[in-house]
Amino acid sequence: MDLRPVLYIVGIFLCILAGFMIVPTLLDAWFFKDTWKGFMSAMGLSFFCGILLILGNKQSKIDINRKQAFMLTAMAWMALCIFSALPLLFTIPEMSFTDALFEAVSGLTTTGATVLTNIEDQSMGILIWRSILQWLGGVGIIVMAISILPMLKVGGMQLFRLESSEKEKALPRATQLAGYITCIYIGLTFMCCIAYYAVGMGFFDAIAHSMTTIATGGFSTKDDSFAGYNTIGPELVAIIFMILGCLPFVLYIKTLGGEWRAISEDQQAMGFLKTAFTFSLIMIVYLTFTLGSLDINVVIEAVFTTISLLTGTGYTDTNYMIWGGFAVGFLLFISCIGGCAGSTTCGIKIFRFQIMYAVAKNQLYQLIYPNGVFTVEYNKQPLSVQIAASVMAYFFIFCLSFVIVSIALMACGLDVITSLSGAISTLANVGPGLGNVIGPTGTYAPLPDEAKWVLTASMMLGRLEFFTLLVFIVPRFWQR
Repeated sequence: MDLRPVLYIVGIFLCILAGFMIVPTLLDAWFFKDTWKGFMSAMGLSFFCGILLILGNKQSKIDINRKQAFMLTAMAWMALCIFSALPLLFTIPEMSFTDALFEAVSGLTTTGATVLTNIEDQSMGILIWRSILQWLGGVGIIVMAISILPMLKVGGMQLFRLESSEKEKALPRATQLAGYITCIYIGLTFMCCIAYYAVGMGFFDAIAHSMTTIATGGFSTKDDSFAGYNTIGPELVAIIFMILGCLPFVLYIKTLGGEWRAISEDQQAMGFLKTAFTFSLIMIVYLTFTLGSLDINVVIEAVFTTISLLTGTGYTDTNYMIWGGFAVGFLLFISCIGGCAGSTTCGIKIFRFQIMYAVAKNQLYQLIYPNGVFTVEYNKQPLSVQIAASVMAYFFIFCLSFVIVSIALMACGLDVITSLSGAISTLANVGPGLGNVIGPTGTYAPLPDEAKWVLTASMMLGRLEFFTLLVFIVPRFWQR
């Protein structure tokens, strides 16, 4: 297998990453923070390694086949995570490599789990770098979900493949589409920033939070996340833009192109919106009966927490651990679901639940009418057996990974609640778990290093849809 095109593209990514390091470097230098030196060192090292890869593997024509696409996806994300950790390692004296890598992986995978305990004491450069990581990870996962994963036929993603991906090549159309998506992504981030600023959030906080909101990441500039603001304005803005970040970005392109009913006619998008409304209503009703009264603040907290966990963003505005067993269990369950494929969201994705439901309904009809012929449809199109099998395989791998990660965390000395919720939170890239340690008011800092390595691998597995990494442990992959 020729790795030259893969390494060439990885080199380009490292140079782009180094370019983004200019922002925190200049910001800390402007405010006379010594941390700018750490960012400068990390930027120089990243750029140097990127240039070496580009010059050493330059080709006149870049052509990526299916096998190389697997390698590119894995190597690019791993390289970016390692080099993204360098600024944190160089600027925060007490931070170990394990913690720096955990924070970087959490950022790029838009998980939002953090090991920083005094966030508000950090320099602006460090805070904006965390937001930049999630912003880059958000747009990166969209492009990967549209151009790479459908070609690799991972977890039913071939349902969303481009017509040109039939040839199993990363063709120019995918590049053009990525350009449109990036423009829309920047536009939504800008609108979110303006909205945050308009409701009273500081300019710097508005910029940082707009990046992590559209990316459905969850990193905040405050230790208490959204509970650090005394008004409901920022929460309302966050709810709107978290939902916008969870809708397929291809539908935005279609809408701007004149197909005004693209979102309303899409089964996945409407399924997500109905799910978000239903789950929010359930939490409102539950808290109303639990507290004995209906209050606007309770409604906002219920909707905000539900949308935050459903979308995998992980923002918190209250300690939902005190809401009772039903609320805690319900929120833990919905955190696995996620939003739509082709968006910044994480989790299992709505379309997989819809396909599983359609397959199950078809099986029931088959039992009732043994001689009948039934066709499983999705978005008014017949669903192939291959896609249904791919989705079921994804569910199996997700459940198996949850069991393995949970047991591994218990072996590291964590209690059952922390282990189970930590496994779900990282596999689904949500962020906060349950309990006093990694719950909505805690961080991952107290965990032992071996547990952090397990959780780091779990975040990568979940974000890259499992099969993209697991394929490398299959001997036949290397024999082909």
